[in-house]
Amino acid sequence: MTMHTLAPGALDKPLLEHAAAGPLKLAIAASARAGIEASVNTVRELVSRNEPVYGINTGFGKLAQTRIADDQLTQLQKNLVLSHSAGIGQPLAAPVVRLMLLLKAASLAHGVSGVRLEVIEALLALLAHDVLPVIPEKGSVGASGDLAPLAHLAGVLIGVGEAFVGGRRMPALEALPHAGLKPLQLGPKEGLALLNGTQASTALAIHAAQRLERVFDTALAVGAMTVDAAKGSDTPFDDRIHAVRGQRGQREVAARYRAWLKDSALRASHIDCEKVQDPYCLRCQPQVMGACLDQMAHAWNILLIEANGVSDNPLVFADTMEALSGGNFHAEPVAFAADNLALAIAEIGALSERRTAMLMDPGISNLPAFLVEHGGLNSGFMIAQVTAAALASENKSLAHPASVDSLPTSANQEDHVSMATYAARRLHQMLDNTAGVVGIEWLAAAQALDFHRPMHSSPALEAFHARLRAKVPHLIEDRLMAPDIAAATAMVEEGMAP
Repeated sequence: MTMHTLAPGALDKPLLEHAAAGPLKLAIAASARAGIEASVNTVRELVSRNEPVYGINTGFGKLAQTRIADDQLTQLQKNLVLSHSAGIGQPLAAPVVRLMLLLKAASLAHGVSGVRLEVIEALLALLAHDVLPVIPEKGSVGASGDLAPLAHLAGVLIGVGEAFVGGRRMPALEALPHAGLKPLQLGPKEGLALLNGTQASTALAIHAAQRLERVFDTALAVGAMTVDAAKGSDTPFDDRIHAVRGQRGQREVAARYRAWLKDSALRASHIDCEKVQDPYCLRCQPQVMGACLDQMAHAWNILLIEANGVSDNPLVFADTMEALSGGNFHAEPVAFAADNLALAIAEIGALSERRTAMLMDPGISNLPAFLVEHGGLNSGFMIAQVTAAALASENKSLAHPASVDSLPTSANQEDHVSMATYAARRLHQMLDNTAGVVGIEWLAAAQALDFHRPMHSSPALEAFHARLRAKVPHLIEDRLMAPDIAAATAMVEEGMAP
């Protein structure tokens, strides 16, 4: 396994993709080690001064006024991890947990959290050996950080809770040796630093953004196939139209549609037809999908900043020997980014479902009703479109912004929260839905192309058609549809990479 360097502020999309995909071996950059050590020494100095410092020698949240004796500071940090391990629900997916480990280590490596190098390296050891803490998916409001999820992550470091090793669930004490680790004893501030932060919500959002890029790329190809299968026009993709508006995503998407449709014999066969305009679901794809692309780019910008930042509290500054209390744990930026991604996911599916419905209607598509011969005896894609409609409709409800909600916690000490963790978590359900919608459209568009034989589409779309047909044959007569939809949906999730 290749060794990578973890330098504060240097996380990029390729490294995040690598981390989500599987084990990743990282070493803390030499340039960061001095800052890490200085922050630890600062915590020790603050403890020695016998002055109250939040989270170091005080209670937490509403209990911040309670002073903790020096001989109880280690127990304080352990109790924090135990009491905050209060999550519920199914375990977070492996890619999300891997990203959480990376993001938490990267945040602590900035050297303003007062956490020993040994603790940061333990997080990286879990990542390198794919020892993944069992983290229940529910229980965070996105301020004061993702406390419950991160407590479950931190618990494994001290030998409590559970972890997955090679897909097998086991107690933390059994899992740690697989990473070459023994249970840690957390020092002052370390438990709080591990628990405070936005790493769960950010990891969920980043993984959703990664998945969305693959679904988006496939949806563009499927949309282009539907244009050709419905004998739609490629004129709406002319760059002159998009250049005068100036929207960056719109222009880029139009160019990609032109590339997919280039040299289509099917298009050439009706280029002089009398039809003036296509339905919006064909004609306005650059405008809709381009807007989605712009939202995706904006969200990625926010998430990369968050991934490379520090979001725990208080923060320790060695140059002035201070611990400053603030609110970087508040995940409002992540919540907003996730809400924007939700809009994009919903619209990709909504437009795809409309294209599928258009193909079903012989009055618009001039294709056999429900894309099957001997209609009546055969129902063809009738109910597949109903499934697409159900999924698209569900996404409309899920797209409601989570960031506008807030419920005070900690006896009103933490009186405004972001709901970022839910905002990001629900994206994955939405992506499941949209991948299904696009998969159904892919099946329908391929079926529609088949009805135009021996006429062929563009070389690019014919290759895309063949990719589907390698797993799903043409529908001659009614058969069990669910396996076809499942196969197509899985291929949508794979994206366009060979």
